Amino acid sequence: MDTIVLLSCTGLGLGALYFLVASGLSLIFGLMDVLNFAHGALLSIGAYATWWAGAEAGFPFWLAVPFGTLVGTAAAVLLEFFLIRPLYSRPRDQILATVGVGLAVPALLMGVWGADARPFPQPALLSGTWHLLGATVPVNRFVLVAAAGLLLLALRLFLARTRYGLIVRAGVEDRAMVTALGIDVRKAFSLVFAIGGAAAALGGALGGLYFGSVNPGQGTGLLIFAFVVVVMGGMGSVTGAAVASVCVGLVQQFANYYTAAGLGDLSVVVLLAVLLLVRPRGLTGRLA
Repeated sequence: MDTIVLLSCTGLGLGALYFLVASGLSLIFGLMDVLNFAHGALLSIGAYATWWAGAEAGFPFWLAVPFGTLVGTAAAVLLEFFLIRPLYSRPRDQILATVGVGLAVPALLMGVWGADARPFPQPALLSGTWHLLGATVPVNRFVLVAAAGLLLLALRLFLARTRYGLIVRAGVEDRAMVTALGIDVRKAFSLVFAIGGAAAALGGALGGLYFGSVNPGQGTGLLIFAFVVVVMGGMGSVTGAAVASVCVGLVQQFANYYTAAGLGDLSVVVLLAVLLLVRPRGLTGRLA
């Protein structure tokens, strides 16, 4: 029983980390129709900015995380303004440009801080464990789950209850009509890109809690599973991404433990294939 509880909590923590990354990716693709392969680079920027603030600049963890998230958000704003915005009507060029950024940022981080993983500074409060139903579970798993839950609530409220959220939803359905009403859809889309970048940067800032370190390729590795989550959840569905993240995290953890090492990743691919055969549009296939 304690093993199942531990695997479940660890899987939920990993799923929460996937959601932090995939939620922004789902927003950007579902609302703006931009396939952002540089999303993992934003995660890496947030992770390294948090590590630098905590390990090099001496910031307390509770300030290092907002700092890293802010740096990642700023990088997303710059990426959208200088690279994505001129290419809104050229999707192929978008892919090439974001792939280039996604390769260049890890190389830049490697050139500055080296290829070796850097230990992630963790406060004593989050480096301990909790006892739950006989299992000893790291506290940081619950922190990730709480952060993912708050992010899901915030995104749903933004899309359903705010003016910009409604503009974005309307702009996705008929951008020409919204523009004809005198509303600048581009500003709303830029805000969505910034929010997506902030979610990725937050994932990087908190990902160090889960892995215990940061490395230049961390964002690229997590981006792969984030794409799986987005496809499984349904393009543009934040709720679907949350459900898919939980499924992927749990399947990966249980498969890795009860089968040979490495089969967890294969199990996720099989799960994706089965789901697409049954529900080609994913779990929801809608914006919600």
